Amino acid sequence: MTSSQSNNKISRVMVSLAWVALLMMIVLGFDRYLEQQANPNLRPEAVFTEDGTAEVILMQNRQGHYLAEGQINNSRALFVVDTGATNISIPGKLANRMNLTAGSPQRTRTANGDITVYKVLLDSVKLGSIELKNIPAHINPSMEGEAVLLGMSFLKHLEMIQKNQLLTLRLEASN
Repeated sequence: MTSSQSNNKISRVMVSLAWVALLMMIVLGFDRYLEQQANPNLRPEAVFTEDGTAEVILMQNRQGHYLAEGQINNSRALFVVDTGATNISIPGKLANRMNLTAGSPQRTRTANGDITVYKVLLDSVKLGSIELKNIPAHINPSMEGEAVLLGMSFLKHLEMIQKNQLLTLRLEASN
């Protein structure tokens, strides 16, 4: 093989690698775009007003839901704001990974019928700049997925304002 043929072969390999890299960048960019559409609140901004009020503003996703990253007992969680849920509802598999201990069983009615859930008291629930302590929740062993329903056991402590596809959650400084 001559030097010219060797250089030509190297050039073709380099061009092929450049195309592969470009395609990978496009795929990753599109994946991030889709993720942003599904959850525009990956890291809710922590805001404190002059009077010490903690505030979080969430944007609706394309399906009209409010999703946001937060924490339960310092473990990462994906919350779905659900004013129709009495308590925070945590999928069983996620609760196991968070090392949550299931308490007493309790029958509850869901959109899918009556089920048994297990009481748990969460040390801490955090969403952006809002953090509440000792919040009742339940572990739902029949709940699929990774999303935690952020129910009224958390939301009842907050002022909620929904306007123009934005949900503002406020915790007064006195709470």
